[in-house]
Amino acid sequence: MIRQLQVYRSGGFDPYENLATEQYLLEQGAADGCILYLWQNQNTVVIGRNQNAFKECRVSLLEEEGGHLARRLSGGGAVFHDLGNLNFTFLVPRADYDVRRQLEVICSACRSFGIPAEISGRNDLTARGQKFSGNAFYKSGDRAYHHGTLLMQVDMSKLGRYLSPSKAKLAAKGVESVRARVVNLCSFVPGLTCDAMCRQLVRAAQEVYGLEARELTLSDADRAAIAALREHYAGRDWRFGANVPASFACEGSFSWGNVSLELQVEQGSIARAALYTDAMEWELSALLKQALEGCAFSRTAMQEALAALPIQPAIREDLSRMLAEQEI
Repeated sequence: MIRQLQVYRSGGFDPYENLATEQYLLEQGAADGCILYLWQNQNTVVIGRNQNAFKECRVSLLEEEGGHLARRLSGGGAVFHDLGNLNFTFLVPRADYDVRRQLEVICSACRSFGIPAEISGRNDLTARGQKFSGNAFYKSGDRAYHHGTLLMQVDMSKLGRYLSPSKAKLAAKGVESVRARVVNLCSFVPGLTCDAMCRQLVRAAQEVYGLEARELTLSDADRAAIAALREHYAGRDWRFGANVPASFACEGSFSWGNVSLELQVEQGSIARAALYTDAMEWELSALLKQALEGCAFSRTAMQEALAALPIQPAIREDLSRMLAEQEI
């Protein structure tokens, strides 16, 4: 049961430090506490844990123009952050993790400004049919977090300039471009600021949880631990992952997400495997890699490996069907 409500607002715009702070707060949170973490990044594309950076983002262009590519712990798709975007994270004990309750905090804050916020699909918030918030999720041990974006006054030209999502993903959602799918909240409330939204988020959290919010402060020791974690998030190994020379590749688009499977085959067996996906299941890529590496390169052998995976039956069936359609 949640008995403590704390709020922490980052004072900096470095995506690697902010993501490191998020992980640190997750690991250090109280057993009966909820932390509402509010943060912003400057000119950053953040990709999901299992995504291929170069397929989701025009990386060279982003970096040439002073931007940053970052990878988060959670699943889901790529998002663009600038100072017109406000990020929120609910960090809670796993036993108290409740996405609907957490989203109610966001919707309540938005509705206080007259914005007709609604929960839509698997991880979006919309107003009058247009998306203003995407959400993603992560669980580790007895802790969990749910985080998301709030498009306040994002530079839509940069969003479309840096993000390069698959055409299949856009077609599945029935739209022609990234810009057609999203809307800034200032379109509903001109002059709306991130500071004003932060105040309303805290108010809404207090109402939903029935607790007085306390400001969380970090010690010098906390900041030193976060600085060490930052090096991991800023490193190329984490941001770009291992490059797998693909002698076989296939893709699929499903209700639960898009996948791209790449395999290196040696002497009739799968020597290396990589699965890139925007699915919410953050463990999916690692599970597929473990199951397929060393497996014979045949539809039957790969489908048998998939059948033993501890994943949702619908995901397992879709992946098996995708493999069945390949000319192997």
